[in-house]
Amino acid sequence: MPKGYHGLSNVDHAAQGRAAVVVVNLGTPDAPSTAAVRRYLDQFLSDPRVIEQPRWLWWLILHGIILRLRPARSARAYARIWTSEGSPLLVHSRALAAAMNARLRGQRAGPVTVELAMCYGNPGLPEVLLRLHDSGVRRLLILPLYPQYSATSTGAVIDAVADVMKTLRWPPELRIVNSYHDDAAYIEALAQSVEAHWRSHPRAQHLLLSFHGIPQRYFAAGDPYFCHCQGTARRLAERLQLKPDEIGVSFQSRVGREAWLQPYTDATLAALPGRGVASVQVLCPGFVVDCLETLEEIALENRDVFLHAGGDRYEYIPALNAQDTHVNMLTDLVLRHTQGWPEFSEHWSDASAETARAAPLAHYERIKHDA
Repeated sequence: MPKGYHGLSNVDHAAQGRAAVVVVNLGTPDAPSTAAVRRYLDQFLSDPRVIEQPRWLWWLILHGIILRLRPARSARAYARIWTSEGSPLLVHSRALAAAMNARLRGQRAGPVTVELAMCYGNPGLPEVLLRLHDSGVRRLLILPLYPQYSATSTGAVIDAVADVMKTLRWPPELRIVNSYHDDAAYIEALAQSVEAHWRSHPRAQHLLLSFHGIPQRYFAAGDPYFCHCQGTARRLAERLQLKPDEIGVSFQSRVGREAWLQPYTDATLAALPGRGVASVQVLCPGFVVDCLETLEEIALENRDVFLHAGGDRYEYIPALNAQDTHVNMLTDLVLRHTQGWPEFSEHWSDASAETARAAPLAHYERIKHDA
């Protein structure tokens, strides 16, 4: 038998077990300092799912150039949006997971917990998964907080989960949400957030949907991310009844010299005033909670781009964060993906769980008696 697997010597194999939902976000540095950002970027940019380059070449670039120059610049950007509670991404992700946990408990589920993990940084996904395993979790749903699938995001989460599962002597039953870019409730939550903004702010001439970018060659290799983003945008435009010239799609956060998905957000915003668009509102449907890319890059940096190009009014529409519509939508998504698991049934009871637990014990006693 193979050695080195993670297991528990005192585990009760007849126990009913527990179920868990792990919501996974990208991650964040522990502090807005150069050292903390360097640690985070080292882990993030070392993932071959994120950077598809020959490992030896990328190691030289990463450690010889990027980790020497970028951490200080990124730390200054993080400092602009850091809060007294910490990183906005971590704060909002924790609030979202806690609200989902409360909503699930209110749905008469059995012994179920919602946990937050980060693909990079803390709380680390491997540590969370091992802790749940050791606590007796036998059914596990992984929910990457990426509505649109990309190998660089959801694919990276799947890899990380698989790496942990390979170390477990008795892995739990596992399900993973691949994407929900066209989910009707997700589109409705986005639409309601836009409409709520319109009720408190005059509607702009143009609504720009800015998604995180990926290199163009990833799309050419078969990554569906571009198509998922376009699908989200198309359904949202239909729901808001916007004409083609009233809504647009762009891609942000590109790095390096190679071509990324286009059109680029900054270039689009710079060009809009020249086309007669004096007011714009920007929504980032791919970011489920506010973070560096929304609060610093979109709300601050790109605001300057648009205004300096001659625009008059620029507004960022916040991410869904822990809004009720978002919590309800994700919780319903969880319930759909966990159908058939007893802990998620509205008919769960401690008595039925005890009966299920007693069945194999009674069978074992019969075998001993017959022997």
